[in-house]
Amino acid sequence: MNPRDLREKIRTGEFNTHTSGVGSNYVQANLAIVPKEYAFDFLLFANRNPKSCPIIDVLEPGVVESALAAGSDIRSDIPLYFVYENGKISEKRHELKEIWRDDFVSFLIGCSFTFESALLKEGVPLKHIEQNKNVAMYITNRQTKQAGEFSGPVVVSMRPIKNELVQKAIDITAQFPNMHGSPIHVGDPKEIGIDDISKPDFGEFTEYGEEETPVFWECGVTPQSAAIHSQIPLVITHAPGHMFVTDVTNEEFLRNRS
Repeated sequence: MNPRDLREKIRTGEFNTHTSGVGSNYVQANLAIVPKEYAFDFLLFANRNPKSCPIIDVLEPGVVESALAAGSDIRSDIPLYFVYENGKISEKRHELKEIWRDDFVSFLIGCSFTFESALLKEGVPLKHIEQNKNVAMYITNRQTKQAGEFSGPVVVSMRPIKNELVQKAIDITAQFPNMHGSPIHVGDPKEIGIDDISKPDFGEFTEYGEEETPVFWECGVTPQSAAIHSQIPLVITHAPGHMFVTDVTNEEFLRNRS
């Protein structure tokens, strides 16, 4: 789907589910919005944790249009938003216009949905897309590097990969450092603190068999983990899997970052 058309459908409520596998040739992004007084700390947090939080655009206070998507509105072009107050979700919203403030600074963060397109093109199947599921995401025992008020555990996304294609998947995703890059872990989930792989903290579980290996990538939901752990007064994020779809193709993004 053309990203402008998709954003319009999201804005009008016609499209209101996760964006995995949608607009697959275009760069998708996670979102974190904080009041200006916390913006520097968040920028520093992202800088210290570049695999979890690779920033691809920053909107100045009060600005709602991203340079990566002409005519976009960060307040309404994501299917679902989470509003956190003092570390807890206070509400889930389909738009932010009623609560928008001129001191809000918006950060767009690279998303692994971008490298999924490359994996599929190179013949690496992705079961959650085949099954029309949101990717499974887990809170791990790995810790981010603290910056100011922000800290917390690393969140990962998991994809079952055929055993013979694991190295190929690693090599392909390593080409996308601004979209989480290569995996943080391959194999036994318990080694990164995931005791029950069938119960993701976010998204939907995708089963795998002996012919497949669970592969884990750092995830842009990590800022939500930091929002919960840090308990700052107000943070707004995308709902896991419900991304901001830009007008930039994956190929254009790679070319401009090379």
